Amino acid sequence: MKKNLKLSLLALVAFMAFTTISCSNDDDDDTPAAPQTITQIAQGNANLSLLVQALTKAGLTETLNTAGTYTVFAPNNDAFNAAGYTSSAIAALTTPAEIAGLKNILLNHVIGTKFTASQLTTGYKKTLAVSAADAPNGKIDIYINTSSGVKLNGGANVITPNVNASNGVVHVVDKVIALPTIVTFVGADPNFSSLLAALTRPDQLDEGFATLLSGTTSSPFTVFAPTNAAFSSLLTELGPGTTLANIPEQTLTNTLKYHVKAGANVLSSSLSNNLPVSTFLGQNFTIEILPTTGAQIRDASNRVSKIVAVDVQSNNGVVHVIDKVLLPTP
Repeated sequence: MKKNLKLSLLALVAFMAFTTISCSNDDDDDTPAAPQTITQIAQGNANLSLLVQALTKAGLTETLNTAGTYTVFAPNNDAFNAAGYTSSAIAALTTPAEIAGLKNILLNHVIGTKFTASQLTTGYKKTLAVSAADAPNGKIDIYINTSSGVKLNGGANVITPNVNASNGVVHVVDKVIALPTIVTFVGADPNFSSLLAALTRPDQLDEGFATLLSGTTSSPFTVFAPTNAAFSSLLTELGPGTTLANIPEQTLTNTLKYHVKAGANVLSSSLSNNLPVSTFLGQNFTIEILPTTGAQIRDASNRVSKIVAVDVQSNNGVVHVIDKVLLPTP
């Protein structure tokens, strides 16, 4: 009897030890896996294989595999294919210039600070891409519109937000985000819808001004861009019955050209009091820096416009926002 009792006690101890070990193993299995880096997340997603190929080609896999606080807008395979970055096309990029170009486009999808979708707000943020207009240090902006989902530069949409990584966050997007031009921002930012309408009025399209501001001919550009409110104020100033559609062609052409300085990327840090600015039209206006109200512009008609935002950087120039349309002399 004592022998049987002893055997029973031994069996009970063995069972308890086995149960403890099993529970311990189960607890280990339930431990959350360590967060992956952005590179590892992309490598583990078959629908981001072209992004991984592009990152590898551009030498950016290690960058996004190290510690950081990145926000990455990650184009999926359909987005890369639609933009012409097929697997074979990426593989065919071999020269230093081609690889540097790919790298800069990829960096145009990266912000250096982590933002979840709910933390993104409508407006401009600097990417890690370098502007050709302000190389080697000037960073290109991206326009984020959160009025309905998250849209980037007026084209790419976030379709899978908030894939958290140990070094930031990934938002999957449905388009490759090209390096923006000045016209990209004018088209993406609803505050410039009147300026866009002026630039794309049929007779102005014939002038080719929008095409000019979309390219590199005569670039870099510095554009002083009037808001929608500025255009509304101008129409009131010009008298009853005046609309954007009935402003005479040459008047509108001259007015648009008067807002552009060609051949220079003039940042706000270079603006000074009584600075004359030569414009694409050939007429000057004057920058004034006042101690109380800050920077403003006095145009050829002696009208004053305040500079309300500065240094929105595109790849082919910089935009400063103004609250009044500038008028050249007739």
